[in-house]
Amino acid sequence: MSLATPIDYLHTRHSVKFVQQPGPSDEELGRILQAAMSAPDHGRLRPWRFALIRGDAVARFADLAISTIKESGAPLTPEKENTTRRWLDKVPLLIAVACRLDHANTKIPEHERMLATGAAVCNMLNAAHMLGYGAFWSTGLGTYVDMVPEALGFDALDYRFMGFVAIGTPIQSAVPPERPDYRQFVTEWTGN
Repeated sequence: MSLATPIDYLHTRHSVKFVQQPGPSDEELGRILQAAMSAPDHGRLRPWRFALIRGDAVARFADLAISTIKESGAPLTPEKENTTRRWLDKVPLLIAVACRLDHANTKIPEHERMLATGAAVCNMLNAAHMLGYGAFWSTGLGTYVDMVPEALGFDALDYRFMGFVAIGTPIQSAVPPERPDYRQFVTEWTGN
């Protein structure tokens, strides 16, 4: 599909869970990560932190996440485990996402830092789409089991772990989903 303007990319972006090789080149990945740096960010704290998991490390991470989830006692059915392994078997790149809390800075609340991190990820998702890749933000894979983010260097004291972004070439082409009319979500306050 040929897109006429940059805003067309925003209107056609959608989550693509099932991706495969090739993933972004180092140059493209740099552009995707640099897009995060343009996110709105109160106080210029740049609270977002990312850990790259690529190539053979994706399978090793799947093993770690699944065994850690089981050890924690969190529910994980054999079917869910198999589905997760099949999904990750083809994913060329995972980006782990965390928000740095910076307890010394009490001026800017935690929720604003998390919003900034979410905006940074949104910019990355849009950049990946603009470069022709599919991307999916997942809060599975042990996001809420402290040992998983800790294994990636994000301890629960200093970070809020926010999940994983999978990026790669879509396995099958998909038509972007029908979007609702924005007017269903907007009111106008006039002060009268």
